[in-house]
Amino acid sequence: MSCKDQNNKTNDQHIYTNALVHETSPYLLQHAHNPVDWYAWNDATLEKAKKENKLMLISVGYSSCHWCHVMEHESFEDSLVAQVMNDNFVNIKVDREERPDVDQVYMNAVQLMTGRGGWPLNVVTLPDGRPIWGDTYLEKERWISVLEQISRLYKENPSKLIEQAENVQKGINSISVIEVNNDAPVFEKTFISEGVAKWSKQFDHKYGGMNREPKFMMPNNYHFLMRYAHQTNDKELLDFVNLTLTKIAYGGIYDHVGGGFSRYSVDGKWHVPHFEKMLYDNAQLVSLYSDAYLLTKNTLYKEVVEETLDFIKNEMTTSEGAFYASFDADSDNTEGELEEGAFYVWQKEELKALLKENFDLFSDYYNINENGLWEKGNYVLIRKNDDNSILKKYEISQNILDEKKTKWKSILKDARSKRPKPRMDDKALTSWNGLMLKAYVDAYRVFQNITYLNAAESNANFIKSKVLREDGGLNRTYKKGVSKINGYLEDYATVIDAFIALYEVTLNESWLNTARDLTNYTFEHFYDEKSNLFFYTSNEDASLVSRNIVYYDNVIPGSNSMMAKNLFKLYHYFDDKLFEYSATTMLNTMKPEMLEYPTSFSNWFDLMLNYTNPFYEVAISGTDAKAKISELNQHYIPNKLIAGNTSESNMPLLKSRYNPNQTLIYVCVNKACKLPVVEVDKAINLLQQ
Repeated sequence: MSCKDQNNKTNDQHIYTNALVHETSPYLLQHAHNPVDWYAWNDATLEKAKKENKLMLISVGYSSCHWCHVMEHESFEDSLVAQVMNDNFVNIKVDREERPDVDQVYMNAVQLMTGRGGWPLNVVTLPDGRPIWGDTYLEKERWISVLEQISRLYKENPSKLIEQAENVQKGINSISVIEVNNDAPVFEKTFISEGVAKWSKQFDHKYGGMNREPKFMMPNNYHFLMRYAHQTNDKELLDFVNLTLTKIAYGGIYDHVGGGFSRYSVDGKWHVPHFEKMLYDNAQLVSLYSDAYLLTKNTLYKEVVEETLDFIKNEMTTSEGAFYASFDADSDNTEGELEEGAFYVWQKEELKALLKENFDLFSDYYNINENGLWEKGNYVLIRKNDDNSILKKYEISQNILDEKKTKWKSILKDARSKRPKPRMDDKALTSWNGLMLKAYVDAYRVFQNITYLNAAESNANFIKSKVLREDGGLNRTYKKGVSKINGYLEDYATVIDAFIALYEVTLNESWLNTARDLTNYTFEHFYDEKSNLFFYTSNEDASLVSRNIVYYDNVIPGSNSMMAKNLFKLYHYFDDKLFEYSATTMLNTMKPEMLEYPTSFSNWFDLMLNYTNPFYEVAISGTDAKAKISELNQHYIPNKLIAGNTSESNMPLLKSRYNPNQTLIYVCVNKACKLPVVEVDKAINLLQQ
């Protein structure tokens, strides 16, 4: 559907309609009334470009992306810019969260061409989809100039662009090549210690995290480092992990009023965040802080988990038990203009009026001073000191301080609720739901709050009933009753992991069996026999210019590292030799790169710990199995899996072990078991030897 008036010079969006009006993605719908003649990525659009022999302009972003909004306002809402785009290109808008496969291919291309990447991601391709140019945000005049130059060159000297496309294609193909490690798999403790030693040179020992700006939280990194520190009795490393978690929880990157975490910190002390809130960050941080509490019993970590899950329950959970994707960084300020962070920041006079006689204590606690000042007189709440320093200074008890904090947060939350809220991306993404499902399971395992288990089971049932198809595959997205887009490896990896974890706390074998069935599906549709790894896309998906294998651990762990860990566990549960072989071979294939970039292989290093240290199978059989598992879970033991039954089971770890008169705990390593014990503390002793 074309724009209604291409020649109209007004910026009034309401007179325009393009093909995106039929989409469900909030990001695509944001562009449905641009004068640009946008199309969604689909077979019909790609065929249109080939039929008309027009260049494709592919613009990738997501709904909470600040600079995506800026470029839309400056360029895509401008009818003169739209005329240049519409005359010369088939224009395609892509939601990177719906189509991470498309984003990944063209991000690789742009990074090859420019050495950098980011969003909005703008790429020009030949009609067959091969990229010839790409960049991120560009100001309006530069954008017009680039597009005019490319379109002119395509008309006058297309062979030059074809040559460019061929060179870029070679580069993309080289990225996709995986060197198979044919050496026998040998995993040693010294290998991991070398990786951690190299990694530690980048630590920021003042504020935690890596010594760079901006700072991303990278939960998987600290999950591995915490486990490694614990298993090697490395107090210095554990202190660094706790420093990092404390500084993040103290920082403005954590929402001290409403709970939950923002995307990343633009500075080195976790003070001023990029204010968007993503489901996947919050999910992984709930899991991390839950385990950190289990190890340290630091009440700060418990508070963070409880407040974050309150935020998820109140703001990001649907009536069907699904979880929304994100909140935008921008919202309307007092002048009615979109401004990043407007919903979250505070003016000093406003705080004084709200908190009255409590303002002095509040301002000391949350640094309403030069430490908390950001810009334009706005303050981002940030802590510098622990509670004890405040208790001594003001000669008050912890109970009184806790009461005051609860009252402060209630007052500020009520005041903030009257402000325009940031826009929400209200689609449910399967992989991100898998991460949050796992987070709820982890929080339940540690804190034994039954509402967390209820939320986990509700979400698991949502996944099974709404996005799991009859053919055994998963869809990627769900919104308003519509589930669509064939799932990616990331969707399977996170859901499998979450279902295994849900089995371990419920002993409902249907979750474990579904995890196994999903794993078998990935072998059928994603497995690459050449590399022994898994492609990111299914063999049933339409071909892109390359078919990638994702193995680097990033803000979300690589889908292959998650699958390898799943396979390791499922082998122990089902005694499946293919699962055992695949997990070991995948890890071995990664080994040559792991020491070169240890921060990009944290989940692989975590898996390697399962091979270099004892990994325990804890089988608990009997009518009292659930209670004993709950007691066992009050101890931080990351090198274990749990199998349990309260009636007869044919699972290899449980077969012939049920006794209706006695609940026994078997502690095993590679199926070699110690004599069963009845008391949990005796089982703990066996696990800690």
